[in-house]
Amino acid sequence: MKGALFGLPRQGVRMAVTNRRAQLSDEVASYLRQAIMAGEMAPGSSVRADAVGEALEVSATPVREALQALRVEGFLELLPRRGFVVVPLVADDIRDLFEAHALIAGELTARAAVRANDSQTDTLLAIHRELMDAADRGDYEMLESKNHEFHKLVYRMSGSERLRWALGNFARYVPRAFYTQIPGWPETTAHDHSEVINAIVARDTKAAREAMAQHIRNSGEKLAEYFEGRQLASGE
Repeated sequence: MKGALFGLPRQGVRMAVTNRRAQLSDEVASYLRQAIMAGEMAPGSSVRADAVGEALEVSATPVREALQALRVEGFLELLPRRGFVVVPLVADDIRDLFEAHALIAGELTARAAVRANDSQTDTLLAIHRELMDAADRGDYEMLESKNHEFHKLVYRMSGSERLRWALGNFARYVPRAFYTQIPGWPETTAHDHSEVINAIVARDTKAAREAMAQHIRNSGEKLAEYFEGRQLASGE
């Protein structure tokens, strides 16, 4: 067909390519953002587009777009003759981000305690049991997966789309890929989720809000302590 490629209009092909490139850019930015938050990339270290692209097997354009996005967010700066470098980050920056995250997550969980139906709470309990089993056998990859699934369901149960969108602006700073490296995180997650789910099942909005908010703060503190430890070890 004239003006088409593999059955798609040329405009559609261009849009598909553009959308895929944007997705790749977001994925690269997310990985680098989380690496910086977890202390895997030292302040002042250079971030070369070609090295990132080779390591992540991504072409140059989405990598450059990701680096520019992180510069706008304040994670990177562009220096003459040096290129992109990691901006200094302190543990209290991490604590501040998680405090804001905790406030919104707590409100969503309080609403979930009111709006959740029996089917949803049954599903949440099943996820929690799988999470606890993963923690008991030391399967941290599964634990992280179930942790993400647990939070996603709780927030969806709230029925608050706008608050969930707002929370997403903070959740992207949570370094999921590096959590399993943080001492004490698996135990903290298993314990805190028990408090959250008990409050939701009891339809106790105050307890649900406080349990989730404290869980997020606990996670943030674990990450901040881990970050500080890595800085000390590297002599920063």
